[in-house]
Amino acid sequence: MVMEQIDLQLAEEILDRNGRQSHRLIAVLQAVQKQWGYLPPDILTYISTQSEFTPAAIESVAGFYARFRRKPVGRHIISLCNGTACFVKGSESVYDALRRYLQIPENDDTDPAGNFTIEKVACLGCCTLAPAVQIDNITYGHQSPNTVEAMIENFLEVQSKKPAKSAGRSLPAGENAGEIRLGLGSCCVARGSGVLYEAFAKAVTDSGINIKLKQVGCVGMCHQTPLAEVVMPSGKSYLYAQVSPRDAVNIIMRHFRPENWGKRLKLTMSNFLRDMVTDACHEPVERFLLSTRESQVSDFLHKQQHISTEDCGFLDPTSLNEYQSKGGFAAFAKVLNLSQSEIIDTVSISGLRGRGGAGFPTGRKWQLVSQFTGSDKYVVCNGDEGDPGAFMDRMLLESYPFRVIEGMLIAARAIGAAKGYLYIRAEYPLAVRRVRQALESCREAGFLGQGIANSDFSFDLDIMEGAGAFICGEETALLESMEGRRGTPRLRPPYPAEKGLFGKPTLINNVETFSQIPWIFSQGVEAYNQLGTSTSKGTKVFALAGKIVRGGLIEVPMGMTINEIIYDIGGGVLPGRKFKAVQIGGPSGGCIPADLGYLPIDYEALSDKGAIMGSGGLVVLDDTDCMVDIARYFLEFTQEESCGKCTFCRVGTRRMLELLDAIREGRGKVEMLDELAALAVEVSSGSLCGLGRTAPNPVLTTLRFFKEEYLAHINGYCPAGKCLALIKYQITDKCTGCTKCAQICPVGAIEAKPYEKHIIDYEKCIKCGGCKAICPFEAVVTQ
Repeated sequence: MVMEQIDLQLAEEILDRNGRQSHRLIAVLQAVQKQWGYLPPDILTYISTQSEFTPAAIESVAGFYARFRRKPVGRHIISLCNGTACFVKGSESVYDALRRYLQIPENDDTDPAGNFTIEKVACLGCCTLAPAVQIDNITYGHQSPNTVEAMIENFLEVQSKKPAKSAGRSLPAGENAGEIRLGLGSCCVARGSGVLYEAFAKAVTDSGINIKLKQVGCVGMCHQTPLAEVVMPSGKSYLYAQVSPRDAVNIIMRHFRPENWGKRLKLTMSNFLRDMVTDACHEPVERFLLSTRESQVSDFLHKQQHISTEDCGFLDPTSLNEYQSKGGFAAFAKVLNLSQSEIIDTVSISGLRGRGGAGFPTGRKWQLVSQFTGSDKYVVCNGDEGDPGAFMDRMLLESYPFRVIEGMLIAARAIGAAKGYLYIRAEYPLAVRRVRQALESCREAGFLGQGIANSDFSFDLDIMEGAGAFICGEETALLESMEGRRGTPRLRPPYPAEKGLFGKPTLINNVETFSQIPWIFSQGVEAYNQLGTSTSKGTKVFALAGKIVRGGLIEVPMGMTINEIIYDIGGGVLPGRKFKAVQIGGPSGGCIPADLGYLPIDYEALSDKGAIMGSGGLVVLDDTDCMVDIARYFLEFTQEESCGKCTFCRVGTRRMLELLDAIREGRGKVEMLDELAALAVEVSSGSLCGLGRTAPNPVLTTLRFFKEEYLAHINGYCPAGKCLALIKYQITDKCTGCTKCAQICPVGAIEAKPYEKHIIDYEKCIKCGGCKAICPFEAVVTQ
């Protein structure tokens, strides 16, 4: 009885804190799950009696969104990313290995001890760390079946120590001492920059030198993290890559070394390193020096043009003062002196098109909303970045929250809105936290609220967290979600410009679109028009991931060719491999083959080849990737994410998936290819929203450019050796009996016989590929 009373009291507090109106249902359910780990039936029944939430509405919403859990879970949640970059790098085998190691029963998701619950998520937004796994709030990158045990043990060790959170303290800067900048975005922290920050903090404190230790946003060079940049009083800077906590002392000694302190500093760091670092290796710090900031010698950076990511690596994303010192909110100050029509005309002349994927002219959308009269209008930032293989919005929200807010302020002024919302994926907790902190700073400084900057303009912003539905990236489905319902698309017309959120005129743009706005007003339309092509102006932010040497976040002028991005910026594919294709635009996009690498990336050029720009995911594929498998992966994703409202999408994608399964498993027939193509056209033409209309794109582009691979599968052969039903691992005479394959086999299908040729027991073999990956003599082949 006491427990029940406590539960009900907690439920009351959740309702008081989040609201009892019908449109607050998703926020309340999120709070309930945060409290209990799942949605307890008794609590749901109680909140339905104390609010506007009907039992039917609760059941409808709880059953629609993927993040809501209906049964008790383990003490810790393991979220395995199954985004495109993770998928092509083996996330499925990592998932299987986790289940084996934790002994999770079939048709269950929790281990017998109740310690861990495992789940797949569409994307963690850490594509350059693929395959990525998140346990509670700790992200582990570059996982494989062989690292699963070490990952779990590390997590349990960290939990037992419960170290203090990093990235929280700011050290004072001396006038002549200089500063050390460390990137603390999600990817950076997952690669160890949080621990690195603490190591530098310890070293700076023990040195007695007045150095400023500063967190900065994403530099984009995810392949080189953790990064540390030393900035001297003269302005000269030194950028270090792949830095470990053990390098903190040497970096400080190299640039700030006073007399007689190096030995003392190294001694005081020893206990810290024993607690936080297990790698005993140490190399001279010069090995990690990439460049001086002035020289810009990195090939990754020199072809980029920063607008949305302006001042990358310089700004503390949490500091409003620093944002203003770099010209932040100067653009907003300009528009306060302009009329609504003048603001909209400027955006129209700039040629900016929506960066969410469709490429609709931004100025025209603003004009449509502005023409409707009335005091209640809304501005909505679509930050529901659900595309697997994309992390642009996450990075922009984490690193440039003030820039996005400024863009929304300008938009609100242009259309006459007094209220706005940022709809952000709940899978991006750091982005949510930083935006919330930025909103508070803006309110305190008078950039949000009543009578902003002593003008007649009032505007405020709130955050709504998504609940795990890819379809909510579609603007009308997003509005349904914001009103507390299932995220199903609305019939159009009326369009959101006329009847959007709560039935009022609503402007919806994505994160990157808003982030481009301040630059247009501060630097001028002419400067913006000089970038890009005749029909696609400005720059585009891309997430470059997959089988690429230099993955990361890039911003380039529209019209740059695929080859320039892959080779000049990304450094090409890994040694020994061949560039095969690039998947552009996520599930709504398509696969562009390597022989079309000359293609400029703009809206029209991609559309002509059956792809779309999408939000900006670029996943590079090499000759080890199977295009039939890739097409099936995306179709399975869109089929699972379909809201089910349209028969063509709901049933058509299911039938297409069945055909792809048959082809991939060696049961295909040639006539199935014509059926696939015909179904693709019907699904595209008969679906209500963008998800259904573009779902066939990956299938159509692979049929168009890689038809020979489909025919090979029909003939019982997978050229890439990826489709398990069509491959068989065999150990050749190159085997020396080193036993490595036997040691790594998770099911004991290879008996260890030192110095003898090994044999695979096909009755036990699960075709995980571990033996082939680890063999140092390339003795394991597929047949």
